Amino acid sequence: MAAGASRPRAAVIGSGFGGLALAIRLQAGGYDVTVLEKRDKPGGRAYVYEDQGFTFDAGPTVITDPSALEELWQVAGRRLGEHVELLPVSPFYRLEWESGFTFDYVNDQDALERQIAAKNPADVEGYRNFLRYATEVFEEGYLRLGTVPFLRFRDMVRAGPALARLQAWRSVYSIVSRFIRDEELRQAFSFHSLLVGGNPFDTSAIYALIHALERRWGVWFPRGGTGALVRGMVRLLEESGGTVRLGAEVDRIEVEGGRARRVVCRDGWAESFDAVASNADVVHTYGHLLRDEPRGRREGRRLAGKRHSMSLFVIYFGLRRHRPELQHHTVLFGPRYRPLIDEIFRRETLADDFSLYLHSPCATDPSLAPEGAGAFYVLAPVPHLGTAPLDWEAEAPRYRDRILSYLERRCLPGLKEDLVTVRTFAPTDFRTELNAHHGSAFSLEPILTQSAWFRPHNRDDAIPNLYVVGAGTHPGAGVPGVIGSAKATAGLMLADAALGR
Repeated sequence: MAAGASRPRAAVIGSGFGGLALAIRLQAGGYDVTVLEKRDKPGGRAYVYEDQGFTFDAGPTVITDPSALEELWQVAGRRLGEHVELLPVSPFYRLEWESGFTFDYVNDQDALERQIAAKNPADVEGYRNFLRYATEVFEEGYLRLGTVPFLRFRDMVRAGPALARLQAWRSVYSIVSRFIRDEELRQAFSFHSLLVGGNPFDTSAIYALIHALERRWGVWFPRGGTGALVRGMVRLLEESGGTVRLGAEVDRIEVEGGRARRVVCRDGWAESFDAVASNADVVHTYGHLLRDEPRGRREGRRLAGKRHSMSLFVIYFGLRRHRPELQHHTVLFGPRYRPLIDEIFRRETLADDFSLYLHSPCATDPSLAPEGAGAFYVLAPVPHLGTAPLDWEAEAPRYRDRILSYLERRCLPGLKEDLVTVRTFAPTDFRTELNAHHGSAFSLEPILTQSAWFRPHNRDDAIPNLYVVGAGTHPGAGVPGVIGSAKATAGLMLADAALGR
């Protein structure tokens, strides 16, 4: 941008982690940024519920790359610690099976190897080899390519030799099984793809990098909850001169002369911008916000026909008593692994059993509940609405009670007696509150043919000043993924502004 020129204006639709990270980078780079958020609080999937003294993070609870956040603050000329305090979590996860086997997934090689040896001594060397593989994938797929936009097919071709060498066509479970023999240990090192919406038996082996990413930087939790990180990002943006408008549901993006020109909200607010970036669901962005444009209608139909990640059923509940025996993150494996996952991704009804993720943040930060009490949430992966169009208004209370009864039997005795408050979030809520296609929790499923160049591009191919950020574009879902997408998209937008595109 030439010296003395007025700052170009950018609209960012949606205030999830990806949208806020993009807005911060753009504001620091010379744009005048307005973030438009449909809901009454920022955060998108990282919304916050407050009830009777309990604070519930609605979505992401695992921070695995603090360096990406530190870089974001540095771009704006600040330090992360000015707004956010990250607390270490150990073990990263406690994994529990109905067989009685428990595995504390910690960032300590000796402790991991002792646990593996106690389960299956032959798998100690296998784990070492898996970690070497995951580290190589991490360095190639995350450090080298994670923030590089794939705009042309030749970008994919250039990455081809590395992807072939790393056997990216194999699934996460397949690559883990190549190194590890014990079935429960295979589950322990393959479940991570579910954290980004992927079926471990279909998701590209590239996503084994998540294990190495966690081993590199650890697992962290913001003091005050994930919502405190969102608030810190908003403060950073506003102190840099950016604007966040809440309750501003975008109705459409108007295109004139082949370029995105205006953003119009449902309440009648409308303004013109030099560039528009959407952190909304990609099907919603094209199929609804650009519904008046042939490009939007075509791309919306194309993306709607893609494979989308599973949905989630989430229960937020507060108990009169904190449960200090629980770790911050607990994964409760059910009696089945592959058959259950197959049903979640392909079956038209709910399975009779479930595997669960239980979040107990008071293990790290007691301030999230009244003194002596405990705030929790538990989530169950479930089919999205395109696979299983269930009547969740009727199903939610029954499913909630089944899950709470299971938790009471397995790890939270006296749960129902101690229950102070409870609420649920079902696939239909993902669809209505977050405009998620099919109520998918993580946008497009991260299979190889929907990754990198095959994913919606960070800059639209036909509308040159329209951009995408967040889980639906490269590199994909998860906090590190959407923060990385913001870096990739911001690089394009800043370069395009400098070139006068």
